[in-house]
Order: sequence, then C-alpha cells, then structure tokens
Amino acid sequence: MLQIIEDRHNKYVTIITSQLPISALHQYSSDDTITDAILDRITDQAHRIEQKGESLRKNNKNQNN
Repeated sequence: MLQIIEDRHNKYVTIITSQLPISALHQYSSDDTITDAILDRITDQAHRIEQKGESLRKNNKNQNN
C-alpha cells in the first residue's frame, strides 16, 4: 500500500474509505513505521469526512424486516 500511496502522492486524487478510525490503524498493522509513512502521505492534504452514529445498512436492514 505504501508504494501505491507514494506513487500517487501530490500527483493524483486518491479516495480511501475505511470503517476504522485513523487512530485505530496501528492496531491492525504489523509495522508501525510503514503505517506512519502511509498516514503522513494520506493526511497531508486530505479532506476527511467522519460519520458518526448507527450504520445506514443496519438501519435499512431493520426497516426491511
């Protein structure tokens, strides 16, 4: 992933979605240094949209039952 982010950094628009908050990414990574490098590049000029609350999928599932 680092290679992809490095190649695109400051050259192309990159959209990344995740169900994990940024603060939790280190828990799912085997290398903190690589994770830090990725985060540095993707948060440098990022526009972050964080949604809070219940999942829309969960709400829709409950309405369909």
